[in-house]
Amino acid sequence: MRPLSVIGVPLDLGGGRRGVDMGPSAVRVADLNGRLAALGYSVEDIGNIPVTIPETQHVGDTHSKFLKEIVQVCNHLAQLVENCVAQGRFPLILGGDHSIAIGTLAGVSKHFRGQHQNVGLIWFDAHSDFNTPETSPTGNIHGMPLASVVGIGPVELTRLYGIIPKVQPQNAVLVGVRDVDFREKELLASSPVRVITMRDIDEKGMRSAMEEAIKSASQQTAGFVVSCDMDFIDPAYAPGVGTPVKGGASYREAHLAMEMIADSNRMLALELVEVNPVLDHMNATANLGVELVLSALGKKIL
Repeated sequence: MRPLSVIGVPLDLGGGRRGVDMGPSAVRVADLNGRLAALGYSVEDIGNIPVTIPETQHVGDTHSKFLKEIVQVCNHLAQLVENCVAQGRFPLILGGDHSIAIGTLAGVSKHFRGQHQNVGLIWFDAHSDFNTPETSPTGNIHGMPLASVVGIGPVELTRLYGIIPKVQPQNAVLVGVRDVDFREKELLASSPVRVITMRDIDEKGMRSAMEEAIKSASQQTAGFVVSCDMDFIDPAYAPGVGTPVKGGASYREAHLAMEMIADSNRMLALELVEVNPVLDHMNATANLGVELVLSALGKKIL
């Protein structure tokens, strides 16, 4: 097995509800490192990237709140992720809010761009995260990262770490979406990003949905990054998220998705975001997050 590096990013500047800055700690408390080691991985925990808190900063432009601070964190993360991949280590990133994905994708893409290869993306989320400062009803950047990584949005994000786009839109797949803002819907519909909604999963099943997602993210790429927002899962199983939406993936559907990713042997990096222990019950969401990480990294029933 490849050696694995855990990187915590306790960022909650991108969202409107506090608490996801404690997500990396909650996931570690759920014995992430010990359970990865038991699975056979050599685990190096790099610790947490330093992140400022909202109380010490000015919000800045209300259409893209805390943009400067988020860019700083994402640049730091991109460098760490690029170094991990260059050293042959698998990056496992713990959020924090979903804006950190811009840094993760920048780092992975920078490494493979140097080898004249593109990377794909499978993005699990209840929301499409495809807003821009012009379309966002809140100005929260955690609603913009998917658009940013495919080259749509403010230049500070789209060109972060010198890579644009970080993922070709036709190699990006959004899975489990069920809550899309009005103007965001138009932007997403005009993009080549593949969208697999919860209705699609209801109709054809998770297996078919994941076969399609893996195929699209793998097409002429070195592999794909998996970015998993825990609100992809129904709040009955994952209550500790900042923006829960009813009707998400079930416990077994989520595990099947991760097991199929492991079977593909195409995953280049994995991030788990939006765990909010303030809103959780007995750390259930972090515990489920660890279980899903283990499934994505090869844990099998038999």
